[in-house]
Amino acid sequence: MNRTPPSASPAREQADAVPDSDGGAPLSNGLKQRHLSMIALGGVIGAGLFVGSREGIAAAGPSIVLAYAVSGGLVMLVMRMLGEMAAANPASGSFSVHAGRSIGSWAGFTAGWMFTALLCVAVAAEAIGAADVMTQWFPGTEPWMWVLLFMLVFCGANLAAVSNFGEFEFWFAALKVAAIGIFLILGLLAIFGVLPGTEAPGTSHLTGDGGFLPKGVDGLMVGLLASVFAYGGLETVTIAAAESKDPVRGVASAVRTAMWRIALFYVGSMAVIVTVIPWNDASIAKSGPYVAVLDYLKIPAAGQIMNVVILVALLSAMNANIYGSSRMAYSLTVRGQGPKFLGKVGGGVPRRAVVLCSAFGFLAVLFSFWWPTTVFQWLLNMVGAAVLVVWGFIAVAQLRMRRRLEQEAPEKLVVKMWAFPYLTWVALAGVLVVLLLMLRDENQRIQLLFTGGFAVVLAVIGLLRARAGKTRETPSEPPAAG
Repeated sequence: MNRTPPSASPAREQADAVPDSDGGAPLSNGLKQRHLSMIALGGVIGAGLFVGSREGIAAAGPSIVLAYAVSGGLVMLVMRMLGEMAAANPASGSFSVHAGRSIGSWAGFTAGWMFTALLCVAVAAEAIGAADVMTQWFPGTEPWMWVLLFMLVFCGANLAAVSNFGEFEFWFAALKVAAIGIFLILGLLAIFGVLPGTEAPGTSHLTGDGGFLPKGVDGLMVGLLASVFAYGGLETVTIAAAESKDPVRGVASAVRTAMWRIALFYVGSMAVIVTVIPWNDASIAKSGPYVAVLDYLKIPAAGQIMNVVILVALLSAMNANIYGSSRMAYSLTVRGQGPKFLGKVGGGVPRRAVVLCSAFGFLAVLFSFWWPTTVFQWLLNMVGAAVLVVWGFIAVAQLRMRRRLEQEAPEKLVVKMWAFPYLTWVALAGVLVVLLLMLRDENQRIQLLFTGGFAVVLAVIGLLRARAGKTRETPSEPPAAG
């Protein structure tokens, strides 16, 4: 879809936003460029980086740097493909809309509802993590109290206006960026022996303690798997761009800066950690890699500082996932792929979708209390590899859409995939390799099988709905400006 300028507001509606049967209006355009910039920037820095990286370091040792670089390269290719499609056709359904147009309505249905389920379950997991941090600070409180509080706050913020979501994410991202920036500066000063009380370690921790590959290629592969899933959440910026005043510019800017963000925050911080302290230092497993480094550098209250940052990362992810899941559910509904009541829009916000996604997240939290090893574990397994399924749909959709755009509307190719179609095929092959690696690990294999089964069920439902004529064609875009 080619957006008209803001001055032509009557024609400026989302590619997948049409008035619903109850007279609901299209989504608003309340997100500013600064919101999008920080959503894209902060989206790279998640709880997976601060918390989940310890497993990757334990498995791969210093080669975790290589693992994050390789998986980061794959993510950059996926984001570039998604950026190309999102800049050409901004839509609140993002890759679900693109898959529906390029592959078939069943593909949009499958990718969309799988991603919605992933975000809803992630809301629950992040709420539980945030509640754990709070109960450490306030021992006399119960986790469910904090979960309920967080759910009410972020559900309320998302109900009011999209600008509220943008403001929350702007300040959350600013704090995360500041924290990781300070960490990198302190780490580099320590590496070069400039920080008082430290000596330059050189390459002793990279090549000593078993070498760069202390657990061989198998350890590297496990680290690669751990790193891939730490990048989840970057897709939200292409969903958010559809509610900005200049979605094409916003998406283009976010995608074009993805490379240095990933290199700086993920690969850079992993390099600092395994250079400053030994990869097998007991403090990494006990306190986490970031706290371990800050403790080594004798930074006062390092553990509490990182707890604050981790809490912010978890709350930021909760806020973003409530937003992303509600917009995806709304997009699916207005395309005839979801219950009609979710298509109601008030004040430019799909409020019923926000409430439903928040409620599902809270219900999943209750499942974690009532049936932690059965129902909640099944939910986690069903969405365990969902992001890989989504990435696969993105690659196939971009292969098909690019050819059509080149023939029908080459002026829409504001962002172009590098070395098309070769790197698209490389990205698709990379997704398949990660899926094969998951088959080698027993725990990952279970997740893959559950996710695969969930994807098949959704695909069958999507095909049956399409044959029954229940899926509405994606609304046509308004005419190009000028």
